[in-house]
Amino acid sequence: MAATVATTAPSSSGGPRYRALVVDDEPALVRVVAAYLERDGFEVDTATDGTGALRLAADRNPDVVVLDVMMPGVDGVEVCRQLRTFSDAYVLMLTARAEEIDVLVGLSVGADDYLTKPFSSRVLVARIRSMLRRPRTSGGSEPARAAAGEPPRRFGALEIDTEAREVTVDGRSVSLTPLEFDLLAVLSSRPGTAFSRARLREEVWGPGWFGDDRVVAIHVGHLRRKLGDDVSEPRYVRTVRGVGYRMGSG
Repeated sequence: MAATVATTAPSSSGGPRYRALVVDDEPALVRVVAAYLERDGFEVDTATDGTGALRLAADRNPDVVVLDVMMPGVDGVEVCRQLRTFSDAYVLMLTARAEEIDVLVGLSVGADDYLTKPFSSRVLVARIRSMLRRPRTSGGSEPARAAAGEPPRRFGALEIDTEAREVTVDGRSVSLTPLEFDLLAVLSSRPGTAFSRARLREEVWGPGWFGDDRVVAIHVGHLRRKLGDDVSEPRYVRTVRGVGYRMGSG
């Protein structure tokens, strides 16, 4: 079968029990990853193709999806693209190649992070636990959360409503992933302040996240493109050479 359902006992740590969906066309790898997650207290569903993965994601509403990029038929990129139309689950993509194009494509459709094969199952579980410590609904840090009654933040034609989590440019709605919005919320919370990539990692992904710095830069790049921000003459998100990024004019 392309898709299976499995459950496990509550976490031995006594914390919340999360549901994971593991998707890969290598059954042996699926079994290993599922076993590690079950041992860590997750309820685990598995699929070996994209169609089965999407069906399970819709039925089971996972908190996190571990998703292989290269699969026959509906590949991981397309699964992630379709998943983002109905699910806010964290997505950790698995790629057999470390080339940046794999990372760019995967993250551009809404994935949160990636690991390159071969990988340590302990690292994968730790990375997932780190993601889950950053609630999807409220952002990863205090600056990303809206104060009650806070008015929209405005930067020229860009308007950011942190309470409604809505963004417009020239009155047109801009569709951002939750992580892209959190990045924008943090940057816009202190206009003119230069945020290093390390600081953005801590404020958006959380202090326990230990992923690649490129993930920050790639998500900032996607954010700029969606805002129509020309990197050579940016209006909103500016690069501070040798440091990171800031928002504001000048």
